[in-house]
Amino acid sequence: MRAVFLPIVLGSFASPASAESLEVVGYSGYLGEWELTATVTETGSGHMKEYSGPLTMKHIGVCTQDGPEEKTGEMRFQVSASSSQLNATVSVAGVECIYSGRLSDSYTGTMKCPDRQAVPLKLWLR
Repeated sequence: MRAVFLPIVLGSFASPASAESLEVVGYSGYLGEWELTATVTETGSGHMKEYSGPLTMKHIGVCTQDGPEEKTGEMRFQVSASSSQLNATVSVAGVECIYSGRLSDSYTGTMKCPDRQAVPLKLWLR
């Protein structure tokens, strides 16, 4: 019994702790015309969890003529364990936008980009 138990215990110490990954899905714009998808990995620990990773924004509105426009970038955000607030930075094509959303059925808030009007953004974390 002891010979079987010891390798299991030692094996559990040898395996590295893996960072948690999340899939982020969202819709931006007054009509939800931009679809946002990202796969983010946990980069911080403790009370405030931090995540970052690549994102894609695809224009899914009806006014596309040559197929959907697609932009890539990066998303970084923090989620507080004690509140229902998500604060994010979205960087696309050299433009850095700030997002703050509250959790209800989704994280709902606005994304503010320099020299542009703030737009609604809903996010779901899976």
